[in-house]
Amino acid sequence: MKEGFRQAMAWLHTWAGLIFGWLLFAIFLTGTLAYFKDEISHWMQPEIPARSVTSESSLTLAQNYLQQHAAGASRWLIDLPDVREPGLSVRWQQTPAKRGERGQFTEKLLDPQTGAEVQGRETTGGEFFYRFHFQLQMPYPWGRWLSTIAAMVMFVALISGIITHKKIFKDFFTFRPRKGQRSWLDGHNAVGVLVLPFHLMITYSSLVIFMSMVMPASILASYNGDVRAFFDEVFPASTAPEPAGKPAALAPLAPLLEKAREQWSGGQVGRLTVNNPGDSNASVVLVRDGADRVVHDFGRAATFNGVTGQLLATTPEQSLPRAIAGSFYGLHMGRFADPVLRWLYFICGLAGTAMIGTGLVVWLGKRQLKHAKSGVMPFELRLVEVLNIGGMSGLMVAVAAFFWANRVLPVDMAGRADWEVNSFFIVWGLSVLHAMVRRGRAAWVEQLALAALLFGAVPALNALTTPYHLGITLAQGDWAMAGFDLTCLGSGLFFAWAAWKMQRSAQAGAVTQQRAQPITLEREAN
Repeated sequence: MKEGFRQAMAWLHTWAGLIFGWLLFAIFLTGTLAYFKDEISHWMQPEIPARSVTSESSLTLAQNYLQQHAAGASRWLIDLPDVREPGLSVRWQQTPAKRGERGQFTEKLLDPQTGAEVQGRETTGGEFFYRFHFQLQMPYPWGRWLSTIAAMVMFVALISGIITHKKIFKDFFTFRPRKGQRSWLDGHNAVGVLVLPFHLMITYSSLVIFMSMVMPASILASYNGDVRAFFDEVFPASTAPEPAGKPAALAPLAPLLEKAREQWSGGQVGRLTVNNPGDSNASVVLVRDGADRVVHDFGRAATFNGVTGQLLATTPEQSLPRAIAGSFYGLHMGRFADPVLRWLYFICGLAGTAMIGTGLVVWLGKRQLKHAKSGVMPFELRLVEVLNIGGMSGLMVAVAAFFWANRVLPVDMAGRADWEVNSFFIVWGLSVLHAMVRRGRAAWVEQLALAALLFGAVPALNALTTPYHLGITLAQGDWAMAGFDLTCLGSGLFFAWAAWKMQRSAQAGAVTQQRAQPITLEREAN
């Protein structure tokens, strides 16, 4: 009975991993890249300089700018810069012409040191990887549903994999290099066990984040089918006061930062909203930055009178269920992580991606051996081979093409951000076509070599198209920009090594086949 149950789990592990494997590979890879989405966005908008300034000085510059350019607006929104996001973003909402209408928003980026406008190139930046990770570039809510189903399948594959491998921890210390399929399986086991707690945490927390979408029965029952009422109670919206129609000077905003920190016991402010600036009924809402602790506190804010600076209200401490949900959210997003821990998140994410990829290679390799003598591969195996090549090495090439598009496309091009994304999917689609035309190892080698060339040349491309080459960024201490170039260079070297190993393996296999052919012919003659 035990052996039968284990065999059933092995079957479940194998087919769950295969059917959703390519989708999970893309989700894991883009989610891993999203841990550095702010740094990626900084590289993709090199016009925004990295400055070391205090929040108070940046806020004072933002207030001066808005008083000069948006004095008659109904609302201001200010996103303060930090170590990872160097830009000072200001937005304002125009006063609507009629009551009940929504005024249009205008957004500007400012230099946090001088307050001057900065014209950054249009780009989705690292936000593209973050959004693709759980929306898959699909309309709402279909992408979220598909990614959540994939997460559930991943969770099932992890549990069934643990049950299947009786010697799972022993296998972790076993690696036999240059043994073909055995090496791939050893690698699959090793990366699976090495970061197994991370895999379980990241997969289960993703299900918790979308729990209200996939398991709404209790919400529907408790709120009589009114889902909006549930969200209004869990995330109460701050109501903006009506303007009094009496002019009044807005109080300096910078001192409010320290008052908010006192309410949060040292928490940092991420965003400010000023309602009715220049009116006697003005209010200022300071929202806490979620990157200063593990437990994410949804909507934690402090509201002040915009004229007197008096504290009007603060959101209460979150309840235990919300704190538990916030813990899963915070652990999954990793926004609290310092640079070292963020790199650890990144490495664990790459390990998860590698675990999925090696599993797909092992599945195909085992079945290809059965048809090696005949030299004829069934259609279903050929399909898996194409999807393996296009879904893994092709995706790497597409990521590199996305970065290249950011530097190659004209800065003033209309719809520039959309064409960066289009470049990603066009190259990804071409890689699948290439895998259909070319066979097996040749397609792997060519796509890995192309990925090596594109990633390895990113620092040179950056130096040719912007003044922010490694010589400048390293000297200035702009580690986000320099780190991106160095990471791309390291990725290029890794893909070059992978292409070389794949080529050598193919040549060794061809030599072995040539040596074995005369022996086979001699046996047939005898």
